[in-house]
Amino acid sequence: MSVLSDQLVTFSILAYLVAMVVHAVEYALGNARVRVGPPTRELVGAGVGSTGGAVSGPEPTARGATSAQRTAARARAAGVGAVAVTVVAALLHLGALIARGVAADRMPWGNMYEFVLTVSFIGVAGWFVVLWKRPTLRRLGLFLTLVMVLLVATAELLLYTPIVPLVPALNSYWFIIHVATIVFSSGIFLLGVVPACAYLMRAGYEQGRRSFPYLLAKRMPAAAALERLTFVLHAFSFPIFTFAVIAGAIWAEAAWGRAWGWDPKETWAFISWVVYAGYLHARATPSVRRNVATWLAVLGFLTVLMNLFGVNIFFEGLHSYGGLD
Repeated sequence: MSVLSDQLVTFSILAYLVAMVVHAVEYALGNARVRVGPPTRELVGAGVGSTGGAVSGPEPTARGATSAQRTAARARAAGVGAVAVTVVAALLHLGALIARGVAADRMPWGNMYEFVLTVSFIGVAGWFVVLWKRPTLRRLGLFLTLVMVLLVATAELLLYTPIVPLVPALNSYWFIIHVATIVFSSGIFLLGVVPACAYLMRAGYEQGRRSFPYLLAKRMPAAAALERLTFVLHAFSFPIFTFAVIAGAIWAEAAWGRAWGWDPKETWAFISWVVYAGYLHARATPSVRRNVATWLAVLGFLTVLMNLFGVNIFFEGLHSYGGLD
């Protein structure tokens, strides 16, 4: 089962990569618009020239409209195909997690490798919910699949750890409660940073900026829709993250005899909580510009990445369960 899990992870990376390429095809073709001009009037006798040939009327316009319609149809087909491939990638991803859990005889959250795989899967599963609610946001799939390729490939290439038993401190029912909520909220934060970055680029494009990276937002959904999605995802995830931090403190009291000790991971969890609380407060304050508030959401996810990667790699503490040598 462990070998099967490793193989499924590899196949899921390839599937996410294919989905990203197909999303890019839709993104490239998606700016086509059908423009049909007004009907052209013909005067009696005006259609005969000196050579006796007829002067063409609306045919070029109709031909242009047909070409644009074909391009738009190809873009839609590419978009639907990209979503289908993303579903296949997510199923392979889920299969890898299930096989890993069966092989380890526990929930697959015991080290950085397993944690990143689970958080990234929560992110893509949340994306399907967003897509079901808002199909018009499908073009964000290009950036979501890019993030998935980077995270899952990083997990496989740099963070891979053979299956080992849990350390004694993790053998508790709080392992399920605390880690499950941390994983879920982190996955939604991962999903939320995608429209946050897209909004910052799209807002700049709508304000007339045509330099990099604003040109990347040329075919993105409207900035207002992206900003609203960013807020909804963070407002949904923040209470779950808050509960996870509280549950961790309760578990620490039971395991180590103290609820809070400013361990590096505890410290960065607190920093993340403060930054995300600041984002939600700024978003609810009319005098704060939306792009300023959104930058706080991006900063919040950077603190989550620091807690996940930086703390496990560069610091030693009671939460050093990364599994890296």
